[in-house]
Amino acid sequence: MQRSSSTAKNLCRQIFRDRKQLEYSKHCDVFISHRRIDTYRNVAGLLYDHLSRLNLRTFLDSKSMKPGDKLFEKIDAAIRDCQVGITVFSPNYCDSYFCLHELHMMMACRKKVIPIFVNMKPSELRVLDCGSCPAEELFRLREAIEEAKNTVGLTFDTSNG
Repeated sequence: MQRSSSTAKNLCRQIFRDRKQLEYSKHCDVFISHRRIDTYRNVAGLLYDHLSRLNLRTFLDSKSMKPGDKLFEKIDAAIRDCQVGITVFSPNYCDSYFCLHELHMMMACRKKVIPIFVNMKPSELRVLDCGSCPAEELFRLREAIEEAKNTVGLTFDTSNG
């Protein structure tokens, strides 16, 4: 847990250093996309806490949404309004349509995206065709994943603390 806290602090310093370049945003400065079952307790939650302590308005689904909020509406608005997107990639990230949608939205809106690869390598990111996604949508999601693979990011292995 100590190492994940240190990683979160380092990432926060990098974002805070760039904060001077951030334009004022009425809703959030940073959007955190993550797969809750993999990363909420060890990366995403800590990252949210550190960014909030730095007075950065941060969107994290479990902290920023209330009962009755419309999922896509709220998430899409937060992504459009944010300045920086952090994608916390994990082994189950690509299994979630919501995660892939968030990544695609960040890329389509040309946001600065900082990937964090938790317990995986960028080359392991894949969008599988489960048959329920239209071909055009599948192409867009795969395109977003390819762009993320080619973006310099951070790696984190939870087995090392």
